[in-house]
Amino acid sequence: MISFLTEPLQYAFMVRGLLAAIFVGIVCAVVGTYVVLRGMAFFGDALSHAILPGIAVGYLVGGGARESLFWWALITAILTSIGIGAISRSTKIKEDTAIGIIFAGAFALGVALISTVRSYTVDLTHFLFGDVLGARPADLWLTFIFGGVILITIFAFYKEFLVLSFDPILASTLRLPANLLDFLLIILIAVAIVVSLQTVGVALMVAMLVTPAATAYLLTRRLPVMMALGATIASVSGIIGLYLSFYLSIASGAAIVLTCTAFFFFVWSVQSIRQRFSSKKTVVPADQG
Repeated sequence: MISFLTEPLQYAFMVRGLLAAIFVGIVCAVVGTYVVLRGMAFFGDALSHAILPGIAVGYLVGGGARESLFWWALITAILTSIGIGAISRSTKIKEDTAIGIIFAGAFALGVALISTVRSYTVDLTHFLFGDVLGARPADLWLTFIFGGVILITIFAFYKEFLVLSFDPILASTLRLPANLLDFLLIILIAVAIVVSLQTVGVALMVAMLVTPAATAYLLTRRLPVMMALGATIASVSGIIGLYLSFYLSIASGAAIVLTCTAFFFFVWSVQSIRQRFSSKKTVVPADQG
């Protein structure tokens, strides 16, 4: 059993992958708490796909350098998130419609650009489906720096985001800059998505934002506890997923997401069974007299 746990740690790429998966899981779970509470799962999914043009441009401009891909993806994610917010607030178009328009257009542009790269199936696959085991020290530093900025910002504006998420009327009464805070939150979501590209990729990104936080939501209604539980679930899923990837030779991003999903269905099943038993106990038998 000990050798089962220690053998993968003999490889530097595995250690780097574990560090990246744990930290990305914490960041995504904390940000994902607001995504779940505010019903922004579609936004997260759309944004994760809408950064594809940035990845393609970064590849064409930087010749495949990961730093170039990261920065272009980051710029695209921020501009896309701001564009969605601006369109939904300055016109009669609802937010989900604006998301759909930008998502479809940006994703199509990304596919068009990628199709011009002859070797795109090899070079860009790890950004589509994740390659956390290929993380380099430079990738870890980018992940830690931007992930740290996200966490610091969220905790700095914790009370403001809390009020906006649970009581928008109170937020307006307190004269909080709701629009500015909304823009800040969607930018944080955008940055979290880019930070997580190496871990789970574009195609599976929304799962890291939503599934751990949703699992924690089944267990508690207190926001700090929900963040802590979500971060724990995401981190443990990252560790288990990487071990599964190492021993079963399956894609690391998919293994992490499947582990997160398994945790969700386990908690959901336990909660459903508890509710059934509790409802049976509260049934009062009819009077036989």
